[in-house]
Amino acid sequence: MGKIIDINEIMKLLPHRYPFILVDRVVELVEGDKITALKNVTINEPFFAGHFPGAPIMPGVLIIEAMAQTGGILFAFSQPEEKRGGLVYFMGMDKVKFRKPVIPGDQLIFEVKILNMRSKAVKMSGIATVEGKCVAEAEFMATFGGK
Repeated sequence: MGKIIDINEIMKLLPHRYPFILVDRVVELVEGDKITALKNVTINEPFFAGHFPGAPIMPGVLIIEAMAQTGGILFAFSQPEEKRGGLVYFMGMDKVKFRKPVIPGDQLIFEVKILNMRSKAVKMSGIATVEGKCVAEAEFMATFGGK
């Protein structure tokens, strides 16, 4: 079993803040390999006011952003400690698929794995699930920007 990381530690690694920090907790992290994190989706999310009134659905781009933030945490922890805390930039995405809508009350679970990592760039694959069912998947790349 890997590391468990709470929101305070996540906020030390990611520059995102409300309303754009989209990872609530890391439940497992194996440096250089994989991470599992979660986001509790609530009706209080600001995007639900307009997406869509009367039928709230979490925007797919925000599900992928949350997956990328999860990957950013993994990438940061896979670097030497002196590099942690620098910005991680989302570079691209491939093979993005949305399978089911995500609604208030859902708990998103993100599982992200490193496919290929170099000193300043990483390619990862991720899957987002709700109650064990895939809601989205993607491959994406990120780079380390520095402090």
